[in-house]
Amino acid sequence: MPPMPPMPPMPPGPPAPPHLSPRVPRGGVRAALLALLAEGAANGYQMIEEITRRSGGVWRPSPGSVYPALQQLEEEGLVRGEESGGSRVYQLTEAGREEARGRDGETPWAAVARSLPEDRQELRLLWGRLGEAFVHLTSVANDRQVAETKKLLRDTRRSMFRILAEDGE
Repeated sequence: MPPMPPMPPMPPGPPAPPHLSPRVPRGGVRAALLALLAEGAANGYQMIEEITRRSGGVWRPSPGSVYPALQQLEEEGLVRGEESGGSRVYQLTEAGREEARGRDGETPWAAVARSLPEDRQELRLLWGRLGEAFVHLTSVANDRQVAETKKLLRDTRRSMFRILAEDGE
């Protein structure tokens, strides 16, 4: 079978209804970074991974939101960044510790996770686990396993569209 041609770019779809996407409150990335750095120094990647873990996979802030926020915090004198082992490690300054102490209440990642209904959280978690299996499969599968997986993915896609096409109850 010849290789499949590349997929054409997907047209932008409508935004997801509010109840299907997690809501990150204004200042949520900033608050999450301050909260994490109050626990100890970290680099941007570590903070992204930790926010993802603590939100149960519901919220994975993008590098495009984390690094500018870290730069802003550094410009405000709330964090200090230093090169260490090939990455920039951030820690709170005294002013940053004061700012972090003033933020009591629900953690930013808990607020974001709570903004998504539980059944949607589970759906996202299952999708993430499928992605992990896919990454593993692409590195170790033999030709037969790849062929079976491609068939499974095609069938699954068709089944999902069948579900979407069903009339509501």
